[in-house]
Amino acid sequence: MRTVEFQEYGGPEVLRVVEAEVPEPGPGQVSIDVAYAGVNFADLKARAEGYRVPALPYVPGVEVSGRVRALGAGVTDLAVGQEVVALSEGGAYAQVLVAEAATVFPVPSGLDLRTAATLPAVLPTAYALVHTVGRLQPGESVLVQSAAGGIGTAVGQLARAAGASAVYGVVSSAAKAAHAKSHGYDEVFVGAFQEPVREATGGRGVDLVLDPVGGDTLRAGLASLALFGRLVSYGNASGAEPWGVGQAELSPLGVSVSGFSILTLTRSAPDALRRLSEQAFAKAVDGTVTLPVTAEFALADAAEAHRLMGGRTSTGKLLLRVAD
Repeated sequence: MRTVEFQEYGGPEVLRVVEAEVPEPGPGQVSIDVAYAGVNFADLKARAEGYRVPALPYVPGVEVSGRVRALGAGVTDLAVGQEVVALSEGGAYAQVLVAEAATVFPVPSGLDLRTAATLPAVLPTAYALVHTVGRLQPGESVLVQSAAGGIGTAVGQLARAAGASAVYGVVSSAAKAAHAKSHGYDEVFVGAFQEPVREATGGRGVDLVLDPVGGDTLRAGLASLALFGRLVSYGNASGAEPWGVGQAELSPLGVSVSGFSILTLTRSAPDALRRLSEQAFAKAVDGTVTLPVTAEFALADAAEAHRLMGGRTSTGKLLLRVAD
């Protein structure tokens, strides 16, 4: 089978198409003939700096859609040939992926494999940020970093459906701002946001900040919170040193900071991941959320997908087309 791997860390040029043995599922696992693989920022961080890479060479990619190829011992709730989506800790840029059965889900009714490939990592993350971890309540306001990306696109729609009083986004260009405004955002700030947020809220600040960037951006988000506000950190795209806050920063306004990682749930709480994913997928089925595929690449062109995402000009969801 064909896979895309890297043998050293670096730019998109380190990605290579190679031939590999078809993997077989072990106990509690499922092998999948991959139709589409999602491209996520975690893939770029893995390639560039070894994020969550246990050893080299490494095949990146954390989400796929496809059909069950074979079942490992003990797997009884799936069938060979069944259309599924899967979340994996890696290995998705391949014609065949082996995943833990606990992270493999039937394709939601009414969705095709291309649309379904946008779901496994993005939609449960967005749902958790709004509901499970962020606990957004009707009438509250939210500020979302990277509002035009896959997660940001979903969050805008979910927050609007949850009854948010105002949904604010932060992006890096006017084109991205236009995309975000078409997916649930009331106002979108390009670049600096701390003072504009205060102005937009009459000095109050926002109830919820969702931050995948870290570093100075996270600290500015913390300073943008209203009384008793909440910040959820779900990434460190800036590459800054891990953040740290204490009583001195939190006590004056009673604000709180929490963290979230969908990939960590695959190991720490697979049952919770399943419940979360089922709740999230239902929002795609009922039309609450649509995730536009804004670019699609052949598996062999994975490097081009990485260049597009790394250039900070992409919006929505990027996919690799794996099946011929």
